Amino acid sequence: MNQILMFEKYNVSPEIKRKRLIYKVNFFIALILIIILFSYYAYAEYSKYVEEEQAKQVLNSINFSIEEYDDTNVKLTKDSETVVLDDSKTETIEDPNKRTPEEDQAYKKAVNQTTKTTKSGDKYYTIGVIEIPKINLSYGILNKTTDEILKLSPTKFWGPDPNKIGNLCIVGHNYRNTKFFSKVPTLVKGDIIKITDVTGKTIEYEIYDMYVVEPENVSATSQKTNGKREITLITCTDDSVNRVIVKAREKQN
Repeated sequence: MNQILMFEKYNVSPEIKRKRLIYKVNFFIALILIIILFSYYAYAEYSKYVEEEQAKQVLNSINFSIEEYDDTNVKLTKDSETVVLDDSKTETIEDPNKRTPEEDQAYKKAVNQTTKTTKSGDKYYTIGVIEIPKINLSYGILNKTTDEILKLSPTKFWGPDPNKIGNLCIVGHNYRNTKFFSKVPTLVKGDIIKITDVTGKTIEYEIYDMYVVEPENVSATSQKTNGKREITLITCTDDSVNRVIVKAREKQN
């Protein structure tokens, strides 16, 4: 019996050796690929965590005194929520939105207290706060949209100042349940969105429509609101192909 085992040990054919070598090579290649994929996933999750922490810092830097307030064109590209202005399709925002002296002073204070600079040298500041109680969402709204700034917090994409007449369009990344606007697509008609401006006034907006569009569809950014305050939330679908649009207007008491 021992002789048979010794014979098999020392008389392995070249073909078997070749197959064993191929198996080992394939095993190590598969192992390396698994490590690379895991590293990529871990890095992506860490990046989301870092960006969420940055958004929290933006929110924590705001010291607006929040109080309830009772006041009775554009292209979305295929890459994430990257946005581009198309002057041929934009509409002029009417001037009931001219800032009052109080608002002008509040904006100057916001600029002085919240202005920061990105790594590329682009300055930005906070113009308000968005809250959606149903999904436990609360973020600062940054004053403009660029790829770099969009990674920090939801941003104003188009429209008037927060809580002014017109359609304030706010863009936020969909981080697949890791905050920003991940849960926005789960909202329904009748849900409430709160916007606080730099003067500390908070207005509630009630969702009246939700739909999905292709990035080239720019109709959601229209400023024709019949003299009403409206907001539009824009985020990407989970597959990043299309855009989720959430329309809300000032809630009537």
